[in-house]
Amino acid sequence: MADTDGGSNRLSDVNLFVTVSGPPGSGVTTLCEELATALDCGYVSGGELFREIAAERDMTLTQLVAEAGESDDIDRALDERLRTIAEKWGSANKAFILESRLAGWIAGNRADLRIWLDAPDNVRADRTQNRAEMTAEMQVREVIEEMRYESYYDIDLSDTSIYDLAINTGRWSPAGTLDIVLSAVREYDPTLDEGAFHTDDLDI
Repeated sequence: MADTDGGSNRLSDVNLFVTVSGPPGSGVTTLCEELATALDCGYVSGGELFREIAAERDMTLTQLVAEAGESDDIDRALDERLRTIAEKWGSANKAFILESRLAGWIAGNRADLRIWLDAPDNVRADRTQNRAEMTAEMQVREVIEEMRYESYYDIDLSDTSIYDLAINTGRWSPAGTLDIVLSAVREYDPTLDEGAFHTDDLDI
């Protein structure tokens, strides 16, 4: 089990802006919820923002996904909201978590810690089998989204070199994954930080 109390004195002083990214079924939501509790901070997910956009346009998620496939307006509206949040919390000097597949790229150098989660396809399929979206449809959407991001921003989502941590969550339990991340958070010392991989701002 993750020890979220044993390091509470250290965690209470944490003011890191953390991004968490990964494909469906990789455990990003679970990690964000548990990490936000451990750090006693807020977090925003791209999924929440996508639902907000759907509600504002009086559309279902399925309708919004379909419209996003026809135009780049939806994707760019979502990414612009993510960037606004990243700009706010990147200068806030407070702990915060931003989650989306593109969060690490959008936050870029504003983020203190960028995390990528993944797991083998069969593991992610098992984890998402009770979701409304079929596994095959989910995999097709992932490929389409990757093509969109490359087309929009000339980035390769399979390139994990920008991330400070890349974790295969198929090898650890959710608690074990949280332990790994919390260890990195506790041990992070900005005075010893020799630098993250530089990321150019996206032209959204």
